[in-house]
Amino acid sequence: MSQFWSDIVKELQPYVPGEQPKEGQFIKLNSNESPFPPSPHAVALMEKALYGSLALYPDAEATPVREAVAQYYAIEPQQVFVGNGSDEVLAHIFHGLFCHQGKHILFPSITYSFYPVYAKLYQVAYREVPLAVDYSIDLNPYLQANSEEVSAIIFANPNAPTGIALSLSQIEQLLNAQPNILIVVDEAYVDFGAETAVALIAKYPNLLVTQTLSKSRSLAGIRVGFAFGQASLIEALIRVKNSFNSYPIDRIAQAGAIGAFEDEAYFNQTRQMIIDSRTYLSQAVQQMGFEVLPSSTNFIFMRHSQLEAAQLAFSLREKGILVRHFKQKPIEQFLRVTIGTQKNCEKLVNALCEIVSKGMM
Repeated sequence: MSQFWSDIVKELQPYVPGEQPKEGQFIKLNSNESPFPPSPHAVALMEKALYGSLALYPDAEATPVREAVAQYYAIEPQQVFVGNGSDEVLAHIFHGLFCHQGKHILFPSITYSFYPVYAKLYQVAYREVPLAVDYSIDLNPYLQANSEEVSAIIFANPNAPTGIALSLSQIEQLLNAQPNILIVVDEAYVDFGAETAVALIAKYPNLLVTQTLSKSRSLAGIRVGFAFGQASLIEALIRVKNSFNSYPIDRIAQAGAIGAFEDEAYFNQTRQMIIDSRTYLSQAVQQMGFEVLPSSTNFIFMRHSQLEAAQLAFSLREKGILVRHFKQKPIEQFLRVTIGTQKNCEKLVNALCEIVSKGMM
């Protein structure tokens, strides 16, 4: 700590990402990255951009990307915002749309842990809403929220780290019930089994949807994320972005983003392979006595009634497999396991069989 730190910095508890080991050989099932390489078409476009005009600034508004994504979702380019990963998009949302004097925002008590970090960084008052007993998002507190006190509601759908999704009809129920509250749906994992709310933005001026290329499009390394909403909401994010960093998306990243959306066949193929491996892994660990929450994501959330999650994670690490353990109550006995390749899922199952059999002796 330095004497020059601001009071805000002193109080921050930064987001802690999954371990990225610098030494040793590990099967990484702890960061929800795709086990597959990016689309060959996206790679080809990035390689072309690499030998293009890198001496020049990129398109400041990522116009070609906005046009490609708008065409994909059958919306207008002015309804698309592009940011340096969905985390930056969320930061602009917290900074530009959530800061309302005298009001607070709502989000689940168990969700993406960047939400409270951003709330504290941008001095946004917030209240955490407990999940239902089955670890799903309980809509009732949000439906009953008072718009005189609450400025916005944000949640991940499917939720993280639980993996459980709300239906599109439930989201629309919330939008109808709260026309004066901004509703932000964070869809980082939507492509693995949930319904996107992008189609609802034309109907609801209080809806903002965020997505990322990091999961289903295998492009975590280039950091591209999106927000979708009516043009007035998108304009607010552009104003914040241009007051912070006018050129956040480089030429290579823009090329890769366009290529990823153009290659829908590859996207569907790799997404389905992950879904199939998720089914295999869920069934296999359930046969070992694990409880697995229903997942619409590229990970499963599981616990064993007779084995400590922290010890399980440690034992797996000793076998060269990384999974994510959260110490937060009431999920401290769960492990979040990213769906890897089928081969890696099988290695995980074999390792767990050994660990569980020894632990139950």
